[in-house]
Amino acid sequence: MKLSHKEIDGVIVLEPKGKIMGGPDATLLHDMLHDFIDQNKKKVVIDLSKVEWMNSTGLGILISGLTTLRNNGGELKLACVTEKIESLLTITKLITVFENYDTVEDAVKSFK
Repeated sequence: MKLSHKEIDGVIVLEPKGKIMGGPDATLLHDMLHDFIDQNKKKVVIDLSKVEWMNSTGLGILISGLTTLRNNGGELKLACVTEKIESLLTITKLITVFENYDTVEDAVKSFK
């Protein structure tokens, strides 16, 4: 997985690309989220449009990110969820845990 980010209206938008499978991916996302929390940037959107696949460990990474942000007074939302990942979120009932938006813009606006 490659992970880039940008900031839109004070909201951090993470853009993972490839497969989210755990291992180094978990460490990368975890460290990045903690860096943002340390900078008092606690509104995060993950744009999943370029994620090809995610396994159960990948789902765990998302849950961990959500928990980390909420424990620090922040929030994590998902945007551009692909059909494959949406079915995975539905099967695991996580679709009810995450706020999910069709576009990054809608997710960013939801913080206001």
